[in-house]
Amino acid sequence: MNFEHTEDRRMLADTLDRFLSEQYPIEARHAAAASATGYSAEVWNGLAGLGAIGALFPEVVGGFGGEGFDVAVVFESLGKGLVIEPFLGALVVGRAIVAAGTDAQKARLGGILDGSTVATLAHDEAGGHYELAHVGLQATRTADGYRLDGRKGVVLHGDTAGLLLVSARSSGAVDDEAGISLFLVPADTAGIAHQGYGRVDGGRVAELVFNQVQLPATARLGAEGQGLAVLEQAVGWGLLALSAEAVGAMDVTRQHTLDYLRTRKQFGVPIGSFQALQHRMADVLLEIEQARSAVINAAAAMGADRVTRERALSAAKYSIGRIGTLVAEESIQLHGGIGMTWELPMAHYAKRLVMIDHQLGDEDHHLARYIALGSH
Repeated sequence: MNFEHTEDRRMLADTLDRFLSEQYPIEARHAAAASATGYSAEVWNGLAGLGAIGALFPEVVGGFGGEGFDVAVVFESLGKGLVIEPFLGALVVGRAIVAAGTDAQKARLGGILDGSTVATLAHDEAGGHYELAHVGLQATRTADGYRLDGRKGVVLHGDTAGLLLVSARSSGAVDDEAGISLFLVPADTAGIAHQGYGRVDGGRVAELVFNQVQLPATARLGAEGQGLAVLEQAVGWGLLALSAEAVGAMDVTRQHTLDYLRTRKQFGVPIGSFQALQHRMADVLLEIEQARSAVINAAAAMGADRVTRERALSAAKYSIGRIGTLVAEESIQLHGGIGMTWELPMAHYAKRLVMIDHQLGDEDHHLARYIALGSH
């Protein structure tokens, strides 16, 4: 297998890296994270204009990429820049529409692709423990559509998004795989209340309450009660994206740590000359390459059968969770006390690496899932 990126992908990565290094210093990120929206509309529109969203989708729906390696390239650059803009929601919601949308629903992709529509997945609920089938929010049939009642938690950009992809229970018990339906819901629909708050690693999330939210039948995405397969496929793209983002963040963390070891002096010599620290750094470098290999494997498997694809994704997310935490801890320890300071960008990369583990399933969840998928 050829692991070299195509010329187009290398050019896109270079373009995104250059834009972020010039337009998105850590101070700008801090300001965006602390803002009412939790991200910078200017940076979001700038990246959209450079094709960062279009590269995530195939040409048949208006994009110019859409393969696993396209997604990996974009999110690795976003990870290097520590970007908090709403790319993950655009990818997951857009992919669900591509997989199961009607022609009318696919018309919404234009707004997602050009960045004018901020979309997000509203799926997690209390007690869900990352299980995709754990859906308690109720979807009740009405004369002309559906009524949604229930709660969703930790919804990325949930207080600023314009379009929500909501998982709801149209039949069965809370953890049944059958009976889950998906709905595309404009965020300003009557009956939706939200309470937003800041994330520990920057940006915003929200708790959403659906109180007798009336939807037309055309809001349903895909077949009634059969939404889990579409949800799994869309979230799979999110797993690949987060894993690639983590590799990008690891690369920057590694470089910052190496630079520090080369310049910080103790006993008149750079501390990087101490063999004990060299051994620890060598372990970190090897682990990062292991994480990169796992992401390459997952990106290559996106077109494979379900079990092969999902096992590769869970293997990547497990690896990222374990290795990301290791890289974060080692980089802070090798920096000493300064590694904990707000002013040092590396501290924020370390925080993001730890938090990526908890998005869309942590390492324990994905290790168990990998094992379970292998027994099928």
